[in-house]
Amino acid sequence: MIEPTDPIYVIPDGIETRWASPENPSGEPGGGGGAKGGRKGAASFALRSGDERLLAHVAKTSGTLRRIWVTISDRSPEMVRGVRIEIFWDGAPTPAVSAPLGDFFGLGLGRMAPFESALFASPEGRSFNCFVPMPFRTGMKVTVVNETACDLDMFFYDVNYTVGDRHGPGSAYFHNHWRREQPTTLGEDYLFLPTVRGRGRFLGVNMGVIADRSRYSTSWWGEGEVKVWIDRDGALPTLCGTGTEDYIGTGWGQGRFSHLYSGCPLADGDAMEYAFYRYHLPDPIWFRESIRASIQQIGCFAPDVRRDLHNGPAPIRAAEPGRRILDLSAGGEAADYGLFERSDDWSSCAYFYLDRPENDLGPLPGVETRVANLYDGAARKDGED
Repeated sequence: MIEPTDPIYVIPDGIETRWASPENPSGEPGGGGGAKGGRKGAASFALRSGDERLLAHVAKTSGTLRRIWVTISDRSPEMVRGVRIEIFWDGAPTPAVSAPLGDFFGLGLGRMAPFESALFASPEGRSFNCFVPMPFRTGMKVTVVNETACDLDMFFYDVNYTVGDRHGPGSAYFHNHWRREQPTTLGEDYLFLPTVRGRGRFLGVNMGVIADRSRYSTSWWGEGEVKVWIDRDGALPTLCGTGTEDYIGTGWGQGRFSHLYSGCPLADGDAMEYAFYRYHLPDPIWFRESIRASIQQIGCFAPDVRRDLHNGPAPIRAAEPGRRILDLSAGGEAADYGLFERSDDWSSCAYFYLDRPENDLGPLPGVETRVANLYDGAARKDGED
């Protein structure tokens, strides 16, 4: 699905190209650029507080949604997290995609950052691009809703798709799942993809972490292992990684980088805020009955932060069965380096293909949950740039 199977010089029969934009919302042939005599009369629209807008819609035809581009005049954390994007397949009443705008396009924590990957990009940190191919059999619909208390003056977009594509029985529908735990539960894994049943492919995830500085100072938060249960796995998963930064392809902590299949567009060591992604294109994860995925909440202490952890408001517990309290005082029994259980603010947007146009993962959490406690760190850093 990700790479075309035919050479780029092959012209397929029966497939037509469409663009939906403010200049041609319906994508109709010969329907673009008519406003204001064709002199850029409808390049954007206003999305007032509470408004919903239809970006693209086709019915009674097969096709493939191939690219979505968006830029908005207000790129504050509240707006980036407060606008909801949804995609419906084949006339289904519930969306397969329902996510905050920024998170859907690979930008976590409501903070803009330049990055480029194989699936999503923000070339200069001012726009949102999606290149994931999304097939449909009888129709599709893309909408946005402004769930913030503020009006958005300008919303620009393109939805690029084709109609008439022939999709075989093995072609699956694109889905996402967004969630947040603020904070996570001590000693329990953060579940970024609850159980999904059916046949499909896990495409990847982007995550955002706001580490609890008041409790853990600047100690490293990312020792947790990613675990993926597929099909008939029991207590233990088939797939298990070795640590958070290891999962995205780096090591020994993580700074800012963006590669095709993994990256960390946001690595703010002062605010202790991180946003990162991993997309399983060269290493596919298929499932034929079910899938579930999580990441452990484990950090590590070292001599440079040991005193700060010891002086914290709550005891530090070892990352081991029983979770005994560690004595990190001077001369205490704890070693100079060790693993401990953490509880931080985690959010995520997971992507997958599924053999049906709807899933059972429930609605997107409300805007209050999505935007809470995003402003201070983001506003401070944006003001410094």
